[in-house]
Amino acid sequence: MPCPDSVTVFEDRRRHLLGLAYRILGSRADAEDAVQETFLKWRGADIGTIENPAAWLTTACTRHCLDLLKSARRKRVDYVGTWLPEPVQTVTDDTPETSLELACSLSTAFLLLLERLSPKERAAYLLHDIFDCSYEEVAASLGLQEATCRKLVSRARARVGRSTNRYTAPRQRQEALLSAFQSALVTGETTGFAAMLSDDVSLCSDGGGKVPTLQHTLRGKGEVLEFIMGSLRGYWRPYEWRPADINGGRGVLLISGDGQVGASVTFSYDAEGRLADIYIVRNPDKLAGLEREQARLA
Repeated sequence: MPCPDSVTVFEDRRRHLLGLAYRILGSRADAEDAVQETFLKWRGADIGTIENPAAWLTTACTRHCLDLLKSARRKRVDYVGTWLPEPVQTVTDDTPETSLELACSLSTAFLLLLERLSPKERAAYLLHDIFDCSYEEVAASLGLQEATCRKLVSRARARVGRSTNRYTAPRQRQEALLSAFQSALVTGETTGFAAMLSDDVSLCSDGGGKVPTLQHTLRGKGEVLEFIMGSLRGYWRPYEWRPADINGGRGVLLISGDGQVGASVTFSYDAEGRLADIYIVRNPDKLAGLEREQARLA
């Protein structure tokens, strides 16, 4: 068994490792598995010979995540319908600046941007630009030359943009949107809600082939509003509407009469603070984690 000090060292880094793993994998369940595997490797290591435990743990977790990501991407080729990241309820008790960083790099929109990257681009970008690792540290974690890591990060920035907070709506704006959305569903009056939508707003839903849902993305204000006020309004009527902090922003959980989570809804915004994307997750496998304790992800 590991000595208490080694366990303490690991537990001090658990939140960091879970946050890194979730961003790489887009799955809370897989991230928890990666962190547990990292702990098992840590338990079997000769702790006394490790000069920088934090770097060792980051390296071990990152490399395991890369192996998992390759396998996950092969599975997603056969995924039924739209794939969305597993939603997580988030909470932070840090500074407002840290909260903003948390919100931006955990948002559904940002995690989907990361899907454009190769596994190594994704890991290098996250380690350097989100977790503030030096290129020397990134190179050590990935087993690559520093020059190679610089190229990986540069390519990643070109694909997703360097700043993760370019379209983050203030919390007050997010609350106003939720209120307008709920009012439209309850009353059938869409004027206020429609005014908060971008003209090219999109809506997509992930059921994973396990529950009925959209098989394609809806685009444009007219098409999205028609679906919300038609099919979606009727489907959501029996559910309890429960606002929640999901992936660092304000979202909604739809709770059934027996207390189960039937859907989670998150959003992204454009530069003017208008609603740009609506993401609905109905895949029961991805909703199971929402019934657990809220996640504190570094």
